Amino acid sequence: MKTIAFTLNGKPTQVTVDDTRTLLWVLRDELGLTGTKYGCGIALCGACTVVIDKQAVKSCSTRIADVAGKDVTTIEGLANGTQLHPVQEAFVKHLSFQCGFCTPGLVMGAYAMLLKSPQVSPATIGSRLNGHLCRCGTHERVIAAVAEAAAAMKGGAR
Repeated sequence: MKTIAFTLNGKPTQVTVDDTRTLLWVLRDELGLTGTKYGCGIALCGACTVVIDKQAVKSCSTRIADVAGKDVTTIEGLANGTQLHPVQEAFVKHLSFQCGFCTPGLVMGAYAMLLKSPQVSPATIGSRLNGHLCRCGTHERVIAAVAEAAAAMKGGAR
């Protein structure tokens, strides 16, 4: 067991766990943040995506020890109280989900992408989110939502 300290959704956090456990399971089991989903378990589907130091990361393949001292944002930390983040607002407006299972990972992937490149074309959005699987087939609505969120963010995240 090891104590790992990091910032989670803007708050200093410490967990004492086996440091070989994945971030996904520590978030879900130890910290009660179940918005991050278990999909494939091999970092291919994107359901478990979180943002670590402004980078989209698959939490199912990230050891908790690897986040020591870092800034981790999950879907639960994206909104500001009851005010949704522009990416979340756009997903709702464009009905960019059906079952919703992939949605947290897609939202976090889009958020990280827009932190780096807020000016993106629909083709770029599609290619950069290619590692996120959606069995419901909402890809066109996701692209439209992310394009709208990029415009709403006007070059910067809030």
